[in-house]
Amino acid sequence: MPYISTTDGTEIFYKDWGPRDAPVIHFHHGWPLSADDWDAQMMFFLGEGYRVVAHDRRGHGRSSQSAGGHDMDSYVADVIALTDALDHRDAVHVGHSTGGGEVARYVARARPGRVAKAVLVSAVAPIMVRTDANPDGVRIAVFDDVRHQTATNRAQFFYDFTLPFFGYNRDGAEVKEGVRRNWWRQGMQGSVLAHTLGIKAFSETDFTEDLKAIAVPTLVMHGEDDQVVPFATTGKVSATIVRDAVLKSYPGYPHGMPTTHADRINADLLAFIRG
Repeated sequence: MPYISTTDGTEIFYKDWGPRDAPVIHFHHGWPLSADDWDAQMMFFLGEGYRVVAHDRRGHGRSSQSAGGHDMDSYVADVIALTDALDHRDAVHVGHSTGGGEVARYVARARPGRVAKAVLVSAVAPIMVRTDANPDGVRIAVFDDVRHQTATNRAQFFYDFTLPFFGYNRDGAEVKEGVRRNWWRQGMQGSVLAHTLGIKAFSETDFTEDLKAIAVPTLVMHGEDDQVVPFATTGKVSATIVRDAVLKSYPGYPHGMPTTHADRINADLLAFIRG
C-alpha cells in the first residue's frame, strides 16, 4: 500500500487512482473517518477521467497512530508533504467536515500552481465553538462530551453518532444499516488517542484568516439540516468570507450528504470542476 513518511516519522496512507496525466482531485475526509468515506466520489470521478487522490489523516484509518501532531497545522503539513511527493499541479481539493477546514488552511498556504479550485463540503470553517466573536457557535460543553464519549465509550458512541450524521434520526428517513456499519468500521480503525485529541482541532480552530486568503475559485456545499456542523454558523458564513465563493445549500440534507445524496453532490461537484 502507498505511504509517505512525514518529518516526524508518521506514515500517511493514500490512494492514487487514474491516469498520471489526468486532472487531479484530492479528497480530504472528516473526523473520525478515512479516505474510504469518499468511495462514491472517487469511483464517480475516476469514471469521468480524473486522477483521484485521498489520504488517511494521521492517526486515522491506515496511517500510523502517532502520539502527537493532532492539530490543524500538523494535518496541513502532512498534506503539503503528500502533495509535494505526488507533485500535484492545478489540483482541485475537496474537503468534508474536518477535511473542509484542512482544505481551507492548505489552500491558503499552498505554493503557487498547486491548487486550481477548492470545495468545502459541510465544513467546520470558519469556527465551530462558541466564542465572544462567535456567540452563536456550539457550546464547548458539547465538544467536551464528545471528547469524554470518544475516550471512554468509543465503540457505542460512534455507532450512535451515525444517526444524526446521516439524518437517520429524522422522520421518514431510510436507514441503511450497511452505511452505519461502514462509518463505524472506519472510525474504529483509527487511534482513540488521535480521535480524542483531534476534537480540539475541528472544533476550536479559527479558519477565518485562511478563508480570507483563498484566491482560487471556491464552492461551499452544505446541508441545511446538518445536525453535526450547523449550516447557519459555518457554511453560510464561510461563503461570505471567501472571495467570490459559490454557495450551494441543500434543504433537508444531513452532514453525511456525500453518501446519502451522492448522485446530487457528484453532479454539482462535476459542474463546478468543469466550469
